Amino acid sequence: MDVQQDKFAWIMKAGWHGLCPRCGKGHMFRGWLRIAERCEVCGLDYRFAAPDDGPAFFSMSIAAFPLTFVILWIQVAFNPPLWVHFVTSLPLMAIGCALPLRPIKGWLVASQYVNKAQESGTGALWAKLDGGFERQDGTGTDG
Repeated sequence: MDVQQDKFAWIMKAGWHGLCPRCGKGHMFRGWLRIAERCEVCGLDYRFAAPDDGPAFFSMSIAAFPLTFVILWIQVAFNPPLWVHFVTSLPLMAIGCALPLRPIKGWLVASQYVNKAQESGTGALWAKLDGGFERQDGTGTDG
C-alpha cells in the first residue's frame, strides 16, 4: 500500500473518530468541540492544533450551501408560509451544519499532526511536542 494512502487512512480513522493522531487510542476532544490539552494515553500535547475556522468553512460548504438551494427551491416551487421554514428549514440547517463540525475538526487536527503542518518558525516547538513517536500500527510519523 502507498505511503500517502496509509497517511490518508490514518488521518480519516483518527480524525473522524476523535482519536489521538499519534497513538490512535486516546481522545482528541474533551467536549463537543474543545480539544483536550493532551492525550491521556500517550501524552501528545495538542498545542500544535490550530484548525481555526476550517471546520466552520467546510461544514458550510458541505451542508449549508446545498441546503440553502433546497430551501430556496421549496420556497419557489411551493411558496409555503414563513412558519413552515421556521419549523423545517431552520432546524435542518442548524443540524446539518452542527453535526459535521466535530469530525471535520478532528480530521483537520489529525491532518496537521500527520503532515507536520506548522507555522513558519515553529520547527523547534514541533520537535519538542512530537519527538518522532512511533505509532502503534508501526507506520511511524515520518511517513
